[in-house]
Formats: sequence, C-alpha cells, structure tokens
Amino acid sequence: MKPRHKKLAIAGGLLVSVGAIAALVLNAFQSNLVFFYSPTQVAQHEAPQNRTFRLGGLVEQGSVKRDGTQVSFVVTDTAKTIPVRFEGILPDLFKEGKGVVAQGQLKEGVFVAREVLAKHDENYMPPEAAEALKRAQAGDQKLGQSTVGVKP
Repeated sequence: MKPRHKKLAIAGGLLVSVGAIAALVLNAFQSNLVFFYSPTQVAQHEAPQNRTFRLGGLVEQGSVKRDGTQVSFVVTDTAKTIPVRFEGILPDLFKEGKGVVAQGQLKEGVFVAREVLAKHDENYMPPEAAEALKRAQAGDQKLGQSTVGVKP
C-alpha cells in the first residue's frame, strides 16, 4: 500500500469513528430528554405513549386519596383533568389546589408517577406549568366557562 493510500485510509477511519461517536452521543441525549405536557395536551393525545414525560398543573380540590404509601390524585389545568397514581412519600408542600409537576408514564388512561414535585412558595410555579394554565384559562374564557378562584 502506498503512503498516500495509508493516509486516506487513516483519514477515512477517523471520519467514520467520529461520525459513530457523534451518533451515539446524540442518540443517548435524545433518549434522556423529558418533555412537559399539560392535562389538555395529554387528553388530546399529544403526549408520548410508553415514554417518560412530565405532567404539570394544579392538584384538584378533594381528589387526593391515600392508602399507605399509595396516593392517587387528579391534576388539572382548569380545562382537562388527568388521574395520577404515585407510590412513595409526597413532598411536604404537596396540597390540593396547589401546583404540581409529576414525572412518569401514561398507562391505560392513568398517569403513573415515579416522582412528584411541588412548588416551593406562594409565587413560584414552573414556567411550563404557568404557561399551560394560562393557555387553558384562555381556552375556557373563549368557551364562556368560568375559572374563578384559580391562580396560575
């Protein structure tokens, strides 16, 4: 093999290696992304099936039911509601009528959460959840429905 062919073979091998490494890194990054969806988006089947995502909104009043460490509640964005099931210890700030973000998967119409996060004070809500509530309230007002008493 001539020296020129050796250099081309090495350059080609390097190029293929860099391409393979880039493809693996991008694939790993893609599979670790977790997107946020509102209850309205989940009800409209915009959320992925059999993939982890985040569901955010308000915990509906009177919906929290506890059975040992098993907790079920309903998350709403004032337009649609999604039932949630969680096994574990909830954050201290978890309350009915307050903002929540749950991470898990949708199974047979019920969101099975692996992690539940609650807002940390009266003024904070994750930006995605606040935006989803604003959009849902705007949709309610267009339909002539009342959203009295709901603060984003």
